[in-house]
Amino acid sequence: MSGLISISPSLPTTERYLLLEEQVKALVYGEEDLIANLSNIMSALKYGMNYFWVGIYTVAGDQLILGPFQGPVACTRILKGRGVCGACWERNQTIIVGDVDKFPGHIACSSSTKSEIVLPVRNKEGEVAFVLDVDSTNLHDFDAEDQKGLEKIVTIIESIL
Repeated sequence: MSGLISISPSLPTTERYLLLEEQVKALVYGEEDLIANLSNIMSALKYGMNYFWVGIYTVAGDQLILGPFQGPVACTRILKGRGVCGACWERNQTIIVGDVDKFPGHIACSSSTKSEIVLPVRNKEGEVAFVLDVDSTNLHDFDAEDQKGLEKIVTIIESIL
């Protein structure tokens, strides 16, 4: 599958995620290379949902290291428990932040980011192996619908690990 992923922003959020999920499944079908798959998934998320920034960090020792992403230059390394990504890893749970300036210890990789959602991606042993980070330039841009839709994308990522 190739070409631009485009999902109309006028569709209801739930429908947009359903379309995205099907396109992501098609992108990874038959491809065994993890980096290629993660790169295409990040692009599908960025362009399919028009996010400001989307990327994945990999767990390496006591830190997260930047992996495939779409958007402005990002923080390269994040310690466990630091910022939203580090907190997601430490807590092993999704974190939605409506206003990043109000999140204690937020790491400002971009001053344009106003809200974000970060989700753990677990390996077959149930340990956090990656975190998926999605940023918006709008305050309070993520909710339970986004969490549900992105968790389905995370399930696809987990299936290819």
